[in-house]
Amino acid sequence: MSGPHVIRGSVLLPEAELVWRFSRSSGPGGQHVNTSDSQVELRFDLAATTALPPVWKERALERLASRLVGGVLTVRASEHRSQWRNRETAAVRLAALLAEATAPPPKPRRATKIPRGINERRLREKKQRAETKRGRQGRDW
Repeated sequence: MSGPHVIRGSVLLPEAELVWRFSRSSGPGGQHVNTSDSQVELRFDLAATTALPPVWKERALERLASRLVGGVLTVRASEHRSQWRNRETAAVRLAALLAEATAPPPKPRRATKIPRGINERRLREKKQRAETKRGRQGRDW
């Protein structure tokens, strides 16, 4: 897994700022699991990076504060038996996390008034329903 990873637009994560660590995956897998380091741990120092614009960096530090340990963001992947596929998965996850964390806040909702026609229709249907239910009340036959 080489080359920069796209976060959003033209902003890239350079490979030099990523720290990879490999270990043995847990769980079943037979004899192969005891010999291969297929679990991947990808670390990215968000606090010290120069790859992100300052505004994005502040936003990401604020939104990912609960996931950061000393300003470092860690992503693990061990779903696949292949280290290569786990590396790809971890890189994609990290890019998605950063893309979501650096996204601009949504525009504030502008309060609007409910149109009179919609309100009248709602009240008309409500009265109709009440009339239907009133008609179901027991009668002396």
